[in-house]
Amino acid sequence: MNAKPGLWRRRGNPLWRREDAVEAWLVLAVWIVVVVGGTVAGVLTARAAGDVFAAQRAHRHPVRAVLLADAPQDSTAAWPVDGLVRATVRWTAPDGIDRTGATLVDSGLKAGARVVVWQDDRGGLAPAKPTNPTEGAIEAGLFGAAAALAVAAPVYGAGALGRAWLDRRRMARWDREWDRVEPRWGRGSG
Repeated sequence: MNAKPGLWRRRGNPLWRREDAVEAWLVLAVWIVVVVGGTVAGVLTARAAGDVFAAQRAHRHPVRAVLLADAPQDSTAAWPVDGLVRATVRWTAPDGIDRTGATLVDSGLKAGARVVVWQDDRGGLAPAKPTNPTEGAIEAGLFGAAAALAVAAPVYGAGALGRAWLDRRRMARWDREWDRVEPRWGRGSG
C-alpha cells in the first residue's frame, strides 16, 4: 500500500486515466485564470474608470448661462431626455468671451431664464455634470465587475467545453473497454 501524502493520489489507482489528469490540470488552469485574470482586469478597469471620473470632476466647472430662446415643451421636443430638451444658451468662458452653444435644459423654460451649465477648462460646454465621488466609485466598481466577468466567463466556458470533450473521450474509451470485457463476463453468467 502506497501511503505517500501529496496532492495527486492517482499513483497506484487503476481507474485513473490520462483524461483525468488533463481534466485536473484544466480545472486548475481555468480557476487560476478566472480568479487572477478576473481580479486583475476588474481592479485595473475600476481604477481607470475612477481616474476618468476624477478627471471629469477636476476639469468640469459649473457656470451660469442665459437661455436665448424658449425651451420647447417635453412633448414637442425632438429627443426629450428625462424632462430635458436641447436649447441654445449663452455663457461667459474663463477667458471672458461670451459664447453660445446648445445644451440640455428643463423643458418649458422661457427665454432669458438663468440655468447652470457645465464647461470644461477651455470654456466649451461639457456634455453633463460630472459624477460625484460616491457615484463615481459605484460606477467604477460596476465597470470593474463587468470587466472581471468579461474575462472569467469565456475562460470558464472554454473550460466547460474542454471538460465535455474529455468526458466524451472517457465514455468512448469506456465503451471500447466494455466491448472487450463484456463477452468474457457473459459466458460464465448463464
